[in-house]
Amino acid sequence: MQNSKQLVDGRHLRSIQTRLKLLEAARTIFLEEGFNKATISQIIKLAKTGYGTAYVHFTGKDDLLIVLIEDVMAQFFEIAQTPFFPRSKEEARGIIYNQVLTFLKLAESNRQMMQVFSEAMGLSPAIKTKWEEIRQKFIEGITRDIQYSQEQGLARTDLKAEVVAPGWFYSNEMYQWSIVSNEHPASLEEIAQTLTAMYTDGLYL
Repeated sequence: MQNSKQLVDGRHLRSIQTRLKLLEAARTIFLEEGFNKATISQIIKLAKTGYGTAYVHFTGKDDLLIVLIEDVMAQFFEIAQTPFFPRSKEEARGIIYNQVLTFLKLAESNRQMMQVFSEAMGLSPAIKTKWEEIRQKFIEGITRDIQYSQEQGLARTDLKAEVVAPGWFYSNEMYQWSIVSNEHPASLEEIAQTLTAMYTDGLYL
């Protein structure tokens, strides 16, 4: 029994290692070639795995990029999930400013990979669908934060949270992509301060 368990554990470990090798190879090829020019053959060759083995783990380069997107966005979601229980407008402003600035800095530090994501969204329906799922997850979190502030008497209740939340997200997303393309009009701190002021002054009491 022990030998059988060791055999299973060994196979599982090799499977994990192969998956990681494929992801690391995909990251390298995507950064070197971009999404359009990258091929699954290049990725498999760099990972030094067989085609059959590679396709056990991933259906193609779209599937590989989706996992890499999820890895990067996990950093963004960690910031988005910062506990949000402000007791005043100023406290809300501080939390929101820090979140926005951290988002923008993450976009900057992940610029190259996010450029690949941006390219892929225009070429792959699967990647575009994944990004829409990510957007929706952010918007749902923002909606909950707005509703909490409204329930606490901190935010205007004449504004519908489900309408405000997408507008707030898309404003941030616009600047995120401008940073990714290195075409942003001001410093990250200035962008974060301006976005935060527009949002909090329009929503909070």
